Amino acid sequence: MKRLPMIAWWLAIIGAVNWLLVGLGAAMGGNNWNVVELVFGSWPGLVNLVYILVGLSGVWLLWNELMGSKKK
Repeated sequence: MKRLPMIAWWLAIIGAVNWLLVGLGAAMGGNNWNVVELVFGSWPGLVNLVYILVGLSGVWLLWNELMGSKKK
């Protein structure tokens, strides 16, 4: 169970960096810098799975942070 927080943290960071690149690409001439789609674009199901895992990681990290702050 100790690996779950680290996996969630890394997925959330990867998702954040991906959204940073999406925003920068759009701001710099409408380029598609979506790394998830560039890497896994030929497998739409895998792209969706990565997005779902990143989203669940963010929700899980938020939940843990909120529940941890209630204990203090």
